Amino acid sequence: MKYLLLIILANAFILKTNAQQKNPDELTWDELAARYECPDWFRDAKFGMWFHWGPQAVPENGGGWYARHMYMQDVGSETFGENAYAFHNLKYGHPSEFGFKDIINLWKAENFDAGELVRFCKSNGARYIVSLANHHDHFDCFASTHHPWNSVNVGPKRDIVGELAAAARKEGLKFGATSHDNRHWSWWMPAFGSDIKGEKKGIPYDGRLTKADGKGTWWEGLDPADLYGPVPEMRTPEMERQMKENWLERHLELVDKYEPDLLYYDSYEFSYGEYGKEVARRLHSNSLKEYGRIETVMCIKSEMPGTVEEIECGGSNVLEDQPWQSEITSTDWFYKKDRLPVHNAQSILEMLINAVCKNGNLLLNIELNPDGTIPPEQREIVNIVGDWLKVNGEAIYGTRPWKVYGDGLTVRGRIERDAGGEIRNAGAIAAEIQKEGLHFNQRTNRSAPYAHNEVRYSVKGEDFYIFVLNPAPGELIVPSLGLNDPDSPGKLKTLECLYNDEMIPFKQSPGYASITMPGVNGRSYPVVLKARFVNPL
Repeated sequence: MKYLLLIILANAFILKTNAQQKNPDELTWDELAARYECPDWFRDAKFGMWFHWGPQAVPENGGGWYARHMYMQDVGSETFGENAYAFHNLKYGHPSEFGFKDIINLWKAENFDAGELVRFCKSNGARYIVSLANHHDHFDCFASTHHPWNSVNVGPKRDIVGELAAAARKEGLKFGATSHDNRHWSWWMPAFGSDIKGEKKGIPYDGRLTKADGKGTWWEGLDPADLYGPVPEMRTPEMERQMKENWLERHLELVDKYEPDLLYYDSYEFSYGEYGKEVARRLHSNSLKEYGRIETVMCIKSEMPGTVEEIECGGSNVLEDQPWQSEITSTDWFYKKDRLPVHNAQSILEMLINAVCKNGNLLLNIELNPDGTIPPEQREIVNIVGDWLKVNGEAIYGTRPWKVYGDGLTVRGRIERDAGGEIRNAGAIAAEIQKEGLHFNQRTNRSAPYAHNEVRYSVKGEDFYIFVLNPAPGELIVPSLGLNDPDSPGKLKTLECLYNDEMIPFKQSPGYASITMPGVNGRSYPVVLKARFVNPL
């Protein structure tokens, strides 16, 4: 057994050495994934902003899957788009006469200023910028030479991804792109149907139009089948293969032309299997050639070697071993006036702090108006987040999580002390919370306030940061700072409040630390305390 183990280790060393000697272009995905470590720039950045923006922003009602739901009189369980069909008929006309291709033509992005948007994000704490490359609607928001339905050829007549990439790099920020175009053949199926009731029952929607039908129209020369896909009854395995090969060409161009530092697939696996894996391989290979190491981030919505796990509208319930990213948006993934906001500055900060203290990042979507400007209510919220980061950012950027991510009701359960000062009843509530899934478990502006003893931790060098999520004046009990706690950072020396630079009184016992919190006006945003210890961390 001993010799067998030595042989296995020797073979592994040989394989690794051979992989290191290969040209990066020759490395397989598995070889790249085996050497992958999440780059420090991503782990240090913590907070990014995303423009999940495209032609589906034009109709200001109807949900984030407007392009699909505008063709559905009955959306079934997809109730987030229940207003799209009625709204479309009222505002634009019947989908047999005015389809999504015509919505694309209305998207002019006339006030889109990539430089102004990026500067706004940077001034409010974003350390990387992300742009939507395409959505499920199969429309490319970049200068695609392999797909005529793109933002340079149709609609704005501008390279949205290219402009945001250039603006981000001008400001010294990292840049990412997201691809959601991994299901369009099935997602677009309603565009080939017709009304199931009413006076226009049975009249085909515009998904069945042909290139010849465009003669004399604004879309003359374009083929609707390139956008919606071939009519379902005419599809063949060869057509499906060609569609996937075209996807590969488009996305290799995206990676090669714009050199994103981050790429995200809206999928729990590689988009279209080996095709998506090849694009991810090119992403990492290009980085390895340029830097001698892999500095890129490939995000997928599950744990997979060589990638960073992406969590939609949610976050981890535990301290994760590997870096991950949470993504959230204010109302819908495209700006819609018929949807109530789910986030305010408070909930965004809570999501950011929870991510950072559990070894993650937060990516915040800003839902642009169709013209490319930020809605005033979202601008105000982001400004508040930015103001908080200007004061407390040292506890966010460049930090790492502590041995435990925090203390409080959701971590240990209800914190009670017996006569001897010991904590009891720990874990009763926390255990239930940790059973929840990751996706769609986000805190929102309608979440119950955190208990006043709820805290989170991050560290950087000799500094230990304590985030008090819902501060209240008076005594704050922190069990993990007890001198005998197995996770205790040690004996406290000083405790400073970042927002006013005041030194905070405390007492430290074997079972916990008692901190005297200052007064706050009303319900405060999270307060950050910076701790130093007698023996540096």
